[in-house]
Amino acid sequence: MEEKQELYKQRTEKLARIGELGEEPFRYSYSRTHTVRQAYERYEENKAGSSDTNVKLAGRLVALRSHGKSTFADLKDDSGKIQIFFGLQDLGQEKYEFLAKLVNIGDFIGVEGGVFTTRTNQVTVRVQNFSLLTKSLRPLPEKWHGLKDIETRLRQRYLDLLSNDEVREIFRKRSGIIKSIREFLDARAYIEVETPMLHPIPGGATARPFVTHHNALDRDLYLRVAPELYLKRLIVGGFEQVYEINRNFRNEGLSPRHNPEFTMLELYHAYVDYEYVMSLVEEMINHVARTLNGSTTLTYQGNAIDVKAPWPRMPFFQAIRQFAGVDMEPISDADAAREAVSNLTLDLDPSAGYGKICDELLKTYVRPNLISPTFIVDYPVELSPLAKSKRGNPRLVERFQPFIGGLEIGNAFSELNDPIEQRRRFESQMKLRERGDEEAQRLDEDFVTALEYGMPPAGGLGIGIDRLVMLLTDSSTIKDVVLFPQLRTVTETVPEE
Repeated sequence: MEEKQELYKQRTEKLARIGELGEEPFRYSYSRTHTVRQAYERYEENKAGSSDTNVKLAGRLVALRSHGKSTFADLKDDSGKIQIFFGLQDLGQEKYEFLAKLVNIGDFIGVEGGVFTTRTNQVTVRVQNFSLLTKSLRPLPEKWHGLKDIETRLRQRYLDLLSNDEVREIFRKRSGIIKSIREFLDARAYIEVETPMLHPIPGGATARPFVTHHNALDRDLYLRVAPELYLKRLIVGGFEQVYEINRNFRNEGLSPRHNPEFTMLELYHAYVDYEYVMSLVEEMINHVARTLNGSTTLTYQGNAIDVKAPWPRMPFFQAIRQFAGVDMEPISDADAAREAVSNLTLDLDPSAGYGKICDELLKTYVRPNLISPTFIVDYPVELSPLAKSKRGNPRLVERFQPFIGGLEIGNAFSELNDPIEQRRRFESQMKLRERGDEEAQRLDEDFVTALEYGMPPAGGLGIGIDRLVMLLTDSSTIKDVVLFPQLRTVTETVPEE
């Protein structure tokens, strides 16, 4: 710590000296002509290696190697890194001394000069003039070319990004994934919409909400746990294909797969059911994988995976029997369910009902085994208050979830459009709340009223963008694909699921 303070002091002293010289240490702009990548391209086009390949570059100094009357450095911008050469003969005594005495690794500079190759065949800019653009007052981390400390990486993501090229590449890919999803849906006539993030009633998902207070209205509001009920209001209102890429907030624990705020794609399509949506998911994931990697094959945590359609479908209760070794299908109440799983290792809340117990079986015993793309289909109605009953079996609903690489990446239904049944389902959920289940859904009267005006048959889908990015970038934790993940404070310990 004392060493860091001393380095900070030295740099602030240099800052003062720069001011005394009448130089501006924090410039307003710089008119660069090329990025680093374009400088390489310019050299390749010219192949002359002479000063007529002039460029003006700007970026951060990430290395300085002084050799008396000459100095080599590395300049880095968003497109890459290039070697630059400063010579006393080129710059003159005053400018060269400014470089030697007042410029540090981490500073932003602009340079002008011609592109050439050194005797070791390294493309280099011979600097004829340079400008200090921003003085860095804190030194970059030691061995910054490969910053490894997890705490520093996540708490100071800016250091992680400037230190690790592979981290920046993950977030470039994340942007590409979202862009390809939009392209896929826009090409199929879906309309992108926006719905509220502040809800008077938290709805659309089984989750514990965050609560806030609106001063002017003097009432509590809830951060969105899902946009579902608003998007379905749009289907009632006459839109037939809508989607939203949105931020959701759920007051749940932290884990490698959970962050309290996360990004979802949610869409609704009139006149189709969950069979159609399954095909849509297969097609969309294929499209995204091909766009990102040029292939439907990928590697996730050591597993070779091909997302090419079609994906197998496994009924919910069959999956429980196969992987957990317990038959939950004949059971219909919480007490019997709890007895059936008494010999298994499950983290069950005392208020857990039948549906919650089934869900924990799925998460604990089934999900880790679903490496190849798989649809788990036909869930118990207790788990899915917003889905239509399965044709021929009212104990089940027409719901599926896609799993890949042991990750649950989505959720989809044939959407419930019967307002009478929807009210009954909400009332059942409210009884669970009365028994202590804080995640159970609440009765939304306005949504039921909307259904009473009539909603056409529809299929709905939610895809977790963060988990999809985890899969497609081979990232083991959600913290690696969220730029600024929620973290515990340094002095507190938060149990991870």
